[in-house]
Amino acid sequence: MKLPQEVPVMTLPNATLFPQALLPLYIFEPRYRQMLSDALKGSRMFSVAMQKPGSNREIPSPVAGLGLIRASVSHRDGTSHLILQGLTRVELAETIRYKPYRIQRIRPIPTPPCDTVRVGALVATMKSLLEERLKLGIAFPFTVTSPEQVEGGTAPTFSAKEILEHLDSIKSPEQAADLVSCAVLAGGIERQVILETVDVEARLDRLIQFLTAEIKAKRRSKGK
Repeated sequence: MKLPQEVPVMTLPNATLFPQALLPLYIFEPRYRQMLSDALKGSRMFSVAMQKPGSNREIPSPVAGLGLIRASVSHRDGTSHLILQGLTRVELAETIRYKPYRIQRIRPIPTPPCDTVRVGALVATMKSLLEERLKLGIAFPFTVTSPEQVEGGTAPTFSAKEILEHLDSIKSPEQAADLVSCAVLAGGIERQVILETVDVEARLDRLIQFLTAEIKAKRRSKGK
């Protein structure tokens, strides 16, 4: 799939779009209604970026997710519901325009080669922590949907147990790390950290740190 050199950018608080993830969005602001209309007539792509933490202004974080509109349902009042599928991580470069909506140049971020043996061990540790998390009754804060089954603007969701089973069928450690990050990390800053971590080993290391800290906190709360 050929990626455009410049795309609209939707900046949202605490929002991240991981590759292959499905993000449901409700479009109601006039500027984003126009953005959606233009995107549907063109490449059907736009980026979702998290607003820079601590900023009161609508400034996007430098690394965002580029997404493809998989389904869009318009309503009589001009609003729309859509499902955006993440395609790849991108670096947001210079801004082409700000109004009526932001458009920026993008640079796709390639994933560097990794040590397959160490990565395999990290994936095994990640899965073990997820199983422990499930036993402790820690809920998955976000639903996970299947890109293969999007239809009519809605998609089936999977339970935590089904996600664990699905992980066994994923051959790519990078995809596995992104799926888990998308499903279990409740904090927007944590998800953004993972999104910005290009190296797969480092990404898994940080994800494991986040999962370990969450499990320790849950154990402490149960011990009180």
